[in-house]
Amino acid sequence: MSAACGCDEPETAAGEAVDEEQERPWWRDRGIMVPVFSGVAFGTGLALEWSEWEIPALVLFWIGLLLGASTFTPGAIRKLFKGKLSISLLMTISAIGAVILGYVEEAAALAFLYSIAEALEDKAMDRARGGLRALLKLVPETATIRQGGASVEVAAKDLVVGQLMLVRPGERIATDGVVRTGRSSLDTSAITGESIPVEVEPGDAVSAGAINTAGALEVETTAAGTDNSLTTIVDLVEKAQAEKGDRARLADRIARPLVPGVLILAVLVAVIGSLLGDPELWITRALVVLVAASPCALAISVPLTVVAAIGSASKFGVIIKSGAVFERFGVIRHVSVDKTGTLTRNEPAVTAVLTTDGVTEEQALAWAAALEQHSTHPSRPRSPLQPPGPLLPRA
Repeated sequence: MSAACGCDEPETAAGEAVDEEQERPWWRDRGIMVPVFSGVAFGTGLALEWSEWEIPALVLFWIGLLLGASTFTPGAIRKLFKGKLSISLLMTISAIGAVILGYVEEAAALAFLYSIAEALEDKAMDRARGGLRALLKLVPETATIRQGGASVEVAAKDLVVGQLMLVRPGERIATDGVVRTGRSSLDTSAITGESIPVEVEPGDAVSAGAINTAGALEVETTAAGTDNSLTTIVDLVEKAQAEKGDRARLADRIARPLVPGVLILAVLVAVIGSLLGDPELWITRALVVLVAASPCALAISVPLTVVAAIGSASKFGVIIKSGAVFERFGVIRHVSVDKTGTLTRNEPAVTAVLTTDGVTEEQALAWAAALEQHSTHPSRPRSPLQPPGPLLPRA
């Protein structure tokens, strides 16, 4: 008998307050621990069953079944009342059918596999949301504004358009604006990934989260403290997560025709078979159809892939906003990069030297080294351009 599982959409609302989304360790996360305990009960039950301790094993199978089912059955029932058929409903019916057939062990396996797949998917999305929360932390809690000829400190969330904001060296810009007074360099690496400071002067636009590294600036706000470029990015990504629908997982994408199709097939097997033969036998076969039809491998493989992808990408500072976006990588054949150094190891090297008539390779290398020896670019080569002779060419 095949095990079945699937995953429903996480019901976490987008746009929750940052301080209400504190990341908890996995051992304190109910969404993780319930499937884990379900698996422990199921595994221990298997061990006891092999040791011929039938009654304790049966008790543990029931515990594993109830724990696993508690993570998806309530949601399946709520969706059913709303007229929505999901894989979790098929999973619930399959587990009930397995119990009716006397296969409590298989029902416990179904419940465990389904619950762990759902927990993995939720954990993957939590990682993405954690990256978004890190973005919001780039905005300082307070800002200094000019008011009545004096400097007043206010909460960053209370900033409105048109205020004159004072940004001292070392401070982060609280919201988007335009420089009115002062010249400085801004560190925008946390926002744009650009490692070289950006020079700004009166009339230049600046973004929330950038760090002022040099002189003091007076910036006229062009966005409210709660509606700037950073909050817009976070809001758009969270909406994408909430609205990913059945595109994010292949199991969800086929759930709409699969669930009613399997239910109709099981009913037809039971009704037609009962008319032509033993009703008990054909009702049993209809239950077998329900249990065997759920796409276990399909439903588990996608959440596992998403978890691995989002986890690996987050180590490199890349936020994957949804499983649907990750799936699109499978059809990408060409990538366009907008600036030098984005996909390099930051270790430039000279691979070939082409010269014109009358210029030797040594001369070209010497002139190139002379031009770049005082370069301030952080990725400039330290040694590949050094010629064997004097660094500077003779006149």
